[in-house]
Amino acid sequence: MLFNSIEFIFAFLPITFGIYFILTHKGYEQSSKVFLVISSLFFYSWWNIIYLPIIIISMLFNFFIGKKLRYHSTTTFSNKTILIFGISLNLLVLAYFKYYDFFIENFNTLFDSNIELLHLALPLAISFFTFQQIAYLVDSYRSETKEYDFIKYAVFVTFFPQLIAGPIVHHKEMMPQFADKNNSLLNPENIVRGLYIFSIGLFKKVVIADTFSVYATQGFDVAKILSFYESWATSLSYTFQLYFDFSGYTDMAIGLALLFNIVLPLNFNSPYKALNIQDFWRRWHMTLSRFLRDYIYIPLGGNRNGSFRTYHNLMATFILGGLWHGAAWTFVLWGLLHGFAISIHRLWMKLGVNMWRWLAWFITFMFINITWVFFRAEHWDDVEKVLKGMLGIQKGKQYDLSIEFVNTLSMIFNTPLYDYLPYTVRQTRVDEMILFLCIVFIAIVTLLKNSNDYISRKTISTKRMVLASISFSVAIVVSYTSSTAVFLYFNF
Repeated sequence: MLFNSIEFIFAFLPITFGIYFILTHKGYEQSSKVFLVISSLFFYSWWNIIYLPIIIISMLFNFFIGKKLRYHSTTTFSNKTILIFGISLNLLVLAYFKYYDFFIENFNTLFDSNIELLHLALPLAISFFTFQQIAYLVDSYRSETKEYDFIKYAVFVTFFPQLIAGPIVHHKEMMPQFADKNNSLLNPENIVRGLYIFSIGLFKKVVIADTFSVYATQGFDVAKILSFYESWATSLSYTFQLYFDFSGYTDMAIGLALLFNIVLPLNFNSPYKALNIQDFWRRWHMTLSRFLRDYIYIPLGGNRNGSFRTYHNLMATFILGGLWHGAAWTFVLWGLLHGFAISIHRLWMKLGVNMWRWLAWFITFMFINITWVFFRAEHWDDVEKVLKGMLGIQKGKQYDLSIEFVNTLSMIFNTPLYDYLPYTVRQTRVDEMILFLCIVFIAIVTLLKNSNDYISRKTISTKRMVLASISFSVAIVVSYTSSTAVFLYFNF
């Protein structure tokens, strides 16, 4: 079930919201939390009920380990041993489902063996709920968590607005909010703000991201050879598809949580405004960056043991971050490139040389755009195809994406769109139109405020609510008339 699906918006959400607050209004606090857990597990199992036992067993195991870490009274095993055991088992389960075939493929290549692959389907959200529970174990080891019963812990793990693709939250961020009795009452201000932010996010995903995805898919997955303009249109299309897809998901998750009076941590803050790569990672997937810093980079030693060790720790952290996103060497290289860029930035900062802001932004944006090619490509041939085209050194007969792009949109909306295009537009190549559109969106993402700016406001103006209503209506029409696409981070 998707946030942008008709069944979620008009069935699951209103039913869950209504029953939850009816129970809390009648004073059935525990029953309301049990219902929320059951609803969230139903939301999760909608994809594939076969994997439902995995998340349930994972919760039971980590709750038990966390309790042992807080109230450890035996001398048989030290708290550190229990922590290592808990983290290791979590990572082994993740590695089995997500990385087993990747490891076997590389083993077969290196040793010319023929071990059979399992071709396992990746359980939805396993990376997110695994990392979230690892953070819980570490926090329990540090005595930073309080005692809550299993139902409250299950709410923390399964709360459906953040279950599938984050943000990755801390126990101490969420549980006090669920324990606050004031949050069990309907809050009109939160409902208005939540619906506003959800509507904006829905529009970003359905109207903007999914439109860019059509051209990006044609360029990466269909075309064999790309021209200079087609390559740049392809890479920039994916750059903005990913931006509005993840930004839209984050807005929708935050808006949904607000309906239940829960404030999720910020996870996306206009990253394409960044003037350097470090600033980008402070803005993009902020809770993942926090997790990598707190639970990998700092435990490795951070910047405490000299420059060489610092750069080593940075590279290791970003390589692991790349591998977290997917079991492929393209993700490893993507992480390596970002680790290298962060290291270069640190060296540059030591020189104390200032750069024009526009030039700093341009270099940062271009680096991000180019490295997204590695992030998106299914195979190395796709990387070579797009990068060669962007450099203007692609040889061979060029592939015209214009007709395919319009035909694909026509199939999605079940309408002969080409017949409705003005003659002047028909005479213009689609790649040129996409490039122009990308330039427009560069201005939008760098000059306009992020929707995060409206989360802390107690009231939303009538003008903005009208805008949100229009955005919601357009998005619903598009969702109803087109195929519903999953969020990109659902794949990680």
